[in-house]
Formats: sequence, C-alpha cells, structure tokens
Amino acid sequence: MERQHFIQELDQLKMTILNMAAMTRRALEKAMQSYRQRNDALAREVIEGDRKINELELEVDKASLRLLALEQPMARDLRFIIGTTKISNELERIADQAVNIAERTQFLCQPPRMEPVPAMDQLMGVAGSMLNKAVSSLLNLDPKEAQEIRQMDDQADLFTLEVLQTLIDYMVQSTPTAEKRLLNTRRSIQTIIISRCLERVADLSVNIGEHVAFIVTGTNIKHQQISIAVDSCPFDPTALRAAGPQ
Repeated sequence: MERQHFIQELDQLKMTILNMAAMTRRALEKAMQSYRQRNDALAREVIEGDRKINELELEVDKASLRLLALEQPMARDLRFIIGTTKISNELERIADQAVNIAERTQFLCQPPRMEPVPAMDQLMGVAGSMLNKAVSSLLNLDPKEAQEIRQMDDQADLFTLEVLQTLIDYMVQSTPTAEKRLLNTRRSIQTIIISRCLERVADLSVNIGEHVAFIVTGTNIKHQQISIAVDSCPFDPTALRAAGPQ
C-alpha cells in the first residue's frame, strides 16, 4: 500500500514537470511570435502567464521535498526526483527569458519598424528547436537527445554573434540625424538583448538535456565532451508520456 502511494506521488510529480515544460515551451513560442509579428498583445500574454509557471516550479519543489523526506527513495527514483527539481529551475529561467523577450518586443512594437535581421530568425529557429528537443528528451527520458542538443549549441552561439555584428554595423551606418540615430541605437540594443535571451534559452536547454541524461544513466555529463551510451532506459517512457499533457 505504501509503495502504491509512492508511485502515485511520483506520477503526480511527472505530470507537474511535464505541464511546466509544455507551458514554458508555449511561452517561448509566443514570445518569438510576438517579436516576428510586432504583436504587443501577444507579448503581454507571455508576461502575464509567467506567474503560473512560477507556481508550478513551487509545486515541483514542494512535491520533491515531500517525496525525499517521507519516502526515502533510492537509485533511479532518487535521481528522477533530484533531476526534476533541477529541470524545473531551468524551465523557470527559460520562462523568464521569454518574458524578457516579450518586454523588449513591446518597445520594438513602436514605429518605425526596424529592418529585419536574418540571423535573428535563424537564432529563434535553433533556440526553439533546442527547447523542443529538451522537452522531448524529458517526455521520453531519452539521453541521446541530450547529446544532440549540445551539438546544436554552437549554432546558437554563431547566430548570436551574427545578430550582434549586423546591429553594430547598422548603428555605425545609421542616419546622421541625432534624434533618429538615438532611436535606432536604442532599438538595436533591445534587439541585441533579445538575441542574448535566446542564446540563454539554448544554454538552459542544454542543461535540461544533461539532467535527463543523469536521471537515466546516473552519469553527470556536465562540462564533459562525451557520448552517451544507453543499453536500456530505467524508466518506462510510455508511462511517463501517459502522465504528461496530451
């Protein structure tokens, strides 16, 4: 009976972290869409929705502490609980980056419209893909995806530098009119900040993948350039998927 109660509590923790992951992913998608479309209303949705993600992080912490204190889990279950608390922290920080993007976008929604920055679209694509893969690795408890996420990080860094270089050139070549030059500089700086937020999302997605690898394999791959070999998954991915949002 006690074991059954522990399994139910663990399933609830899985559902909570997957709901948090889904909400965080939607927040980033909305933030990027608000930037692309210069959509102030969508940016406000991201900012206002951050409170719920913060609440879910607190739920994960509370549930994890309860399981650790009362159930004294071992081995795989212990790694999952510890890994989940770390992942929830990474997700909350990604959600904060989405809010930062939305707040900068609200400033950029003011006319006149800036010229498009091609590298920014590429950066958003890579950062979004990295987060999607991180959430997928959590859903399926697939440590191999963690390695794939790490391999994408160099692309994110490269596109971030391209955005920076493009906007530095733009500010240097800006119109000589003092008022417009100041406006262009301010808008360029806000755009550069958005690119740094996206780079941070990419880094945090790498962290999530590393936590998943630890849960499954028991190996800490942080700061290590190693390949992950997995003979078998210690959790049932089907059961985890069933616990998560559809």
